[in-house]
Amino acid sequence: MEIGIGLVIGLVVGAIVGYFIVSSALKSKNASLVEDAKAKAEQEIKKAQDTAKRIVEEAESKNETIKQRKVQEAKDRFNDMRAQFEKEKADKLVSVKERELEIKALEKDLQSKEDKLKDRVKELDARDVDFVQKVAENNAVKDNLDKQLKIVAKRKEELEAANEERIKALEGISRLTQGEAKEELIKAIKGKAETEAMALVKETINQAKLDAGKESKKIIIQTIQRMASEYTIENTVSVFPLDNDDMKGQIIGREGRNIRALEAATGAEIVVDDTPEAIVISSFDPIRREIARLALKKLVTDGRIHPARIEEVVAKTRKQLDEQIVEIGERTVIELGIHGLNAYLIKQVGRMRFRSSYGQNLLKHSIETANLCGIMAAELGLNPKQAKLAKRAGLLHDIGKVAEEETELSHAIVGMQICEKYGENETICNAVGAHHDEIEMNNIISPLVQACDAISGARPGARREILESYLKRIGELEEIAMAHEGVSKAFAMQAGRELRVIVEAEKVTDQYADDLAFMISQKIQGEMQYPGQIKVTVIREKRAVQFAR
Repeated sequence: MEIGIGLVIGLVVGAIVGYFIVSSALKSKNASLVEDAKAKAEQEIKKAQDTAKRIVEEAESKNETIKQRKVQEAKDRFNDMRAQFEKEKADKLVSVKERELEIKALEKDLQSKEDKLKDRVKELDARDVDFVQKVAENNAVKDNLDKQLKIVAKRKEELEAANEERIKALEGISRLTQGEAKEELIKAIKGKAETEAMALVKETINQAKLDAGKESKKIIIQTIQRMASEYTIENTVSVFPLDNDDMKGQIIGREGRNIRALEAATGAEIVVDDTPEAIVISSFDPIRREIARLALKKLVTDGRIHPARIEEVVAKTRKQLDEQIVEIGERTVIELGIHGLNAYLIKQVGRMRFRSSYGQNLLKHSIETANLCGIMAAELGLNPKQAKLAKRAGLLHDIGKVAEEETELSHAIVGMQICEKYGENETICNAVGAHHDEIEMNNIISPLVQACDAISGARPGARREILESYLKRIGELEEIAMAHEGVSKAFAMQAGRELRVIVEAEKVTDQYADDLAFMISQKIQGEMQYPGQIKVTVIREKRAVQFAR
């Protein structure tokens, strides 16, 4: 088809060229030109024929190439289909063989189970024979037991009848019914058991005190004697001295703007009253109070007091105090020989310097507790590593009191969480959290820290209680004593260090007075928190009063 198209194209081109040449020659009416035109036409026709021949040859060559490619593609596809067929055939053969192997394995398994079932049937048959024999034997034994039970029942009836006669005889002799006699016996046994139990408890406690008291007192006394701490009492106010009263007006400023700016910048209350040459700085936060005092000192010394200057001086003072807090913390840990403490914990230790607990400076209390822990650990024979942990826990045990975040948790739990957050040892975390018995102690360091904390806080002059908590503790002591039967009056004396209990002589015996003192002391120990120890004294006296008329 492509060859025919080439021939047609060649003929058409030749005809067109010839037509134009002939037309041109006729118009010129020049014979010579006609000849030349014919020659040119023949050349053009020849060229067209050559072009048509070349196109035909190219088309035939292309057709041959396409034919060979199609043949090759058909062969490749045939080979692929044949290979796929052979592969599927091989897979089916393998699957059939695997299935035959599985069937053989199942047949073998079934044969094994069948053999086991046959063995089991034989075993059960043998057991049936044994069971029949045992049933016969058991029937014989049962008949024998029935006979013996009848004899026992008859004997029991005889004994019950004899017991009834004996009880009636005893009731006639004692003039008490069976129930009344039982109640009297139970009451007597109960009273005796309570007395013996109380005596046993007291004897056990006294023995434990004799065994442990001497050594513990020796360790505590030796530890306290090696400590020489100052007694420090701090208030919630600071008095700032002035050279003259004229400075008060400058501090207050026009319409009070200076004093308002100072209070807003520091968060402390500045009280300017009639006190000569002094003003009062009041705040429950000792750090704010200290910033206000230092800033006021700089302002008075400089003489330039106005709101902008106040804000500038307070900012510088706060920055200097932060640096001072870090320096105090670093100096403290160096003096105690504690290494590797987190930078945040060091800063919190420095903040303790400006806090107080029941009037006792918190940093000095923590340092004292740390030293006591180290000394007592050495006295108890703990290894150096445990002694270092004890000293570290003693320093950090009250770190929850200086926490910057407000929380409703107790300071012991907050301190434990802070120590856990900054990678302290689990032993130290437990000692911090358990020093007020809010979590369970799990190591020897925890009770050591608790004891040293109590020693540091209970020594004379160490702490000052708030009046409300003091009166509440006194009232609780007297209520505990009055809750017991036979107590007529109770008085808390010597600032709550002694409790005197007066009992009614008709209701309380001398023996019970000892037991009452013991019970009251145990209840106080279990229900109350207090520094040191409380002495319980029970007083019983007999007063005979008559009137002469």
